[in-house]
Order: sequence, then structure tokens, then C-alpha cells
Amino acid sequence: MVGIVGLVMIFGVVFGGFVISGGDLAIILEALPTEGSMIAGAGIATLIIGNDLPSLKHTAKDLGKVFKGAKWKKNDYRDLLCLLFELIRLARQNPMALEGHIEEPENSEIFGKFPRIQADPEALGMICDTLRSALMNYDDPNQVEEVLDKRMEQYLQHALHGSHALQSLADGLPALGIVVAVLGIVKTMGSIDQPPEILGKLIGSALVGTFLGVLLAYGLVGPCAVKVQGSVEEDHVFYQIIREVLVANLHNHPPNICIEVGRQNAPGRQRPTFSELEEALKDIKQGAAA
Repeated sequence: MVGIVGLVMIFGVVFGGFVISGGDLAIILEALPTEGSMIAGAGIATLIIGNDLPSLKHTAKDLGKVFKGAKWKKNDYRDLLCLLFELIRLARQNPMALEGHIEEPENSEIFGKFPRIQADPEALGMICDTLRSALMNYDDPNQVEEVLDKRMEQYLQHALHGSHALQSLADGLPALGIVVAVLGIVKTMGSIDQPPEILGKLIGSALVGTFLGVLLAYGLVGPCAVKVQGSVEEDHVFYQIIREVLVANLHNHPPNICIEVGRQNAPGRQRPTFSELEEALKDIKQGAAA
């Protein structure tokens, strides 16, 4: 919603200010279909040249983050901590019973309580692979921490690809606008024998290309790239919490302490309060006792 408000404001302020200052929108509107399609088409072509098909799909999917924001919300952080608590407690009480849950998490009753996490391959992989390593006595916290750090670094680089592609497009749009404007000037020079009122419109139409390139770069695509990057980095904290909790578990801290470590590392606006988490964990304990 905030993203839509921003889009309306930037185009409203730019074009509204142009009209208020006495500008004639007719010249821009007349040139917009041709100039806009040339710039947009060239921009899309640069994305195609610089990326493979999976990367293009990834970038297109990431555009949703501009309006939706980060994937993981406050309830998801609470659910993650509850899930990890239940898995850690089971690992301490009956390691053999845990094996079935981490080998087939899609059929696990524990994971099934938290469908959004169960549907995320990266979260599922980090949790199951780390707990599986512990069951195999690969329980040196320093080694596990190093493995998780490398895994998370690779995942973050992949997740940021969409924002990098959008930023590259934003960097190129002003130049593409200049190219289109130059072609407009070339066209104008072919009509140099026309009267000034006609030449003025032709030159104005040509300059629309430069205007659109700069506006789209700094007013639309660039901010979109920044928003996507911010959302990806915020979502990355979700996986960072998995790392912190599971490493704390390998240090043999009590389950409640492990979960509190994770809670403290959650982003401020997404962090469940101590009482909220305690209430959620109490429900899990009562369910297990029943």
C-alpha cells in the first residue's frame, strides 16, 4: 500500500508541477507511447541480455516485495521460535523420535503446525540439515556455525540477485533515454526546413526520451531495487535466527535459553514480546503433556 502511494505521489508531483508551471502535457502524451515503448523495450532487452531465464523469473517475482514488503511477519517469527523449541525439546528427550520429523518434514506433525515455514525450502533445509548433523554426532558448534554461515551467505547472494538486476536497469535507463532523445533529434534535423512552431514540438518530443529515462531510473526502478534489497535483507534475519538457535542448542543451553537467543535477534518490529512467546510455548508444553 505504501509503495502505491509513493508511485502516485511521484508522478502526481512531477506532472502536476509541470502543468501548474504552464507546461503543455499534450506534447508529452503525444510522444509518450513511442518514446516510452522504446525505452521500456530497450531496458527489458538489457535485462534479458544480462540474465538467464531463472534469474529473470526471480527478478519478476521480487517485484512483489515492492508492495508486499518482507515475506516473514511477526507471527512467523513467533511460530519459528515455537517450532524450534518443540524440535529441540524432542531432540533432548528422544533423539530417535526426532529423526522421522527431519527426514520427512513434509509429513511431520510438528512441522505441519506451521505451514508457512513448512512450505519454505530454505528454512526447512537449514533446520533439518543442522539437526540431522547433530544426530550424526557432527556437533562441534564451531564447525556447524561455519557451515551455516557459508550456506546463508550463498543464499543471500542468490536472493539479492533481483535487486541487483533492477539496480543495473536503473543505472542504464538514463543512458537509454539519451539514446532515444538523440534519435528524436536526428528525426528533427530531417525537418529543419519546417517553421519554428513545428520544430519546437519535434525537439520537445525528442527531449521526452531523456526525461522518461531519468524519471524511470531515479523515480521508479531505483527505489524498487532499494525496496527489494531491504525486504530480502529483513527476511534474511529469519534464517539468521534459525542459525543462532540451533548453534545455541549445540552448546547444550536449555531450550528456553536457546529460544530467547533467537527472540532477541529478531527485528524490533517483528520481535514477539517475552510474554507473547512464553504464552505460545506454554500452549505447546500443555499440548505435549496431554
